[in-house]
Amino acid sequence: MKNYKPFISYFKFTNQQRTGLVGLFIIIIVLQALYYTLDFNLIEKSFPEKEQWMSLQSEIDSLKMAKNDRKPMQYSFNPNFISDYKGYKLGMSVAEIDRLLTFRKENKYVNSAEEFQNVTKISDSLLKAISPLFKFPDWTRNKSTFKNGKKEYAPKTEFKKEKIVVLDINQASQEDLVKIYGIGEALSARILKQKEILGCFVSMEQMDDVWGLSPEVISALNSHFKVVIPDNLKKIAINDASLKELSQFPYFKYALAKQIITYRSMNGNFNNIEDLIKIKGFPVEKAKIISLYLEF
Repeated sequence: MKNYKPFISYFKFTNQQRTGLVGLFIIIIVLQALYYTLDFNLIEKSFPEKEQWMSLQSEIDSLKMAKNDRKPMQYSFNPNFISDYKGYKLGMSVAEIDRLLTFRKENKYVNSAEEFQNVTKISDSLLKAISPLFKFPDWTRNKSTFKNGKKEYAPKTEFKKEKIVVLDINQASQEDLVKIYGIGEALSARILKQKEILGCFVSMEQMDDVWGLSPEVISALNSHFKVVIPDNLKKIAINDASLKELSQFPYFKYALAKQIITYRSMNGNFNNIEDLIKIKGFPVEKAKIISLYLEF
């Protein structure tokens, strides 16, 4: 007994410990009862959004299936050039294909569905199935306009070329300009505005400076218009003009006008356009046009 005394001490409980153990057993028993009596399976919730997406996906799947079941598109073809594989796909036998190939080796052509059947000896049912896909040359359908397989063209009717009346671009109105193919109200107004700024055009090359005009339109303008410089064109006296007058000239910027004044005061009057070209920054490529606006 002395040997068991240390173990017996582990099984001695106070009243409070006994009460706790009893309560623990009761809780375990209650939980076990609940486990066997209640259904813990989760009730599946209904999500309207999920149902909509599933419905949409089903519709997409059905469309894909319908697309896969759709028959491949058939294209028209000239039956004279049916190959072995093409004939096989159409349902022709080897013998029927060979008859057609033998016929073609003689440099002959079938020109109708009936001739195709006579040569190949295919059945009426097969001819009915594949003949809608036959496509013969135009001359087989309208032989009256063809001769020896070549189309006969009606003699060309000779038209008298309308004489172009060339107008002065400086006298042209907006109505005159819009008659040119490719020029509308906006471009015609832009051309007239440019003429107003310059006073007049002195060369048809100035059409290149009008924004928005394509090379084709410029070519048409050159065909229908020319430049007639008016006698009353007010030219710029290059040796007397002020800085303000020079800077207002469309081909001169303020910096260039200032250099012209400086050069003139240091070297004297300009005698010709060649003297102006010596100034740094002068638009040499426009020198010929600019000279027509200046007075030396």
